[in-house]
Amino acid sequence: MLAKKKVVARGAKAAPKADAKSVLAALRRAGSPSYKADMAARYGIVTKAPVFGVPVAKLRAMAKSIGYDHALAAALWARGIHDARMLATMVDDPADVTTAQMERWVKDMDNWGIVDTACFHYWDRTPHAHNQIEKWAKAKPEFTKRAAFALLASCAVHKQGTDEQFLRGLELIEAHANDPRNFVRKAVNWALRAIGGKASPKLRSAARELAEQLSTSEDATERWVGRVAMKAFDKAGK
Repeated sequence: MLAKKKVVARGAKAAPKADAKSVLAALRRAGSPSYKADMAARYGIVTKAPVFGVPVAKLRAMAKSIGYDHALAAALWARGIHDARMLATMVDDPADVTTAQMERWVKDMDNWGIVDTACFHYWDRTPHAHNQIEKWAKAKPEFTKRAAFALLASCAVHKQGTDEQFLRGLELIEAHANDPRNFVRKAVNWALRAIGGKASPKLRSAARELAEQLSTSEDATERWVGRVAMKAFDKAGK
């Protein structure tokens, strides 16, 4: 089910409410030079935004203590700092998100880490998720297109959608599995594997059929997407 208004899954709201200035100061103190270096070298997260280097575990702990706060999320995002934007995706309330906000934020995204965090933490629980998947799948920017398929994967993992919506997702995967850009093809593959891992026999069968089809394609990227998915399905006995 989609998130209901003001349902707080990470504990009560902070009292008094946190303000952006104090949260930024806390983020700066929590930053780790070694983690900041690892972001690019080890995890492939490269961004033009300023970075404090706050580990994800610390961000999650901060989000838990803050609770949902849409106004704070907007203020943190506006600061343009990677760590602040990561935290914003963790404290924003899915019930407050609009498509206009999603469009603004996705245009600011320049690395897979912030894309996947937004999709997996809360965009998949908005009522706009599948409409945005449909729109972003046709986008040209690499990370906007990644957002389409990372969001599709997140919806599948968290059971946010109907069989019909995920069958449409498979159609989008088939249409865009030939995009050779690294962060797009990996998200496309993730979405295929996630749909194939669902409980619905119809979806499992349709996902495996598509994976088999792609695995024999003349297009190298499509073959990669299909073969990696097939290996995952075989391993899981799907």
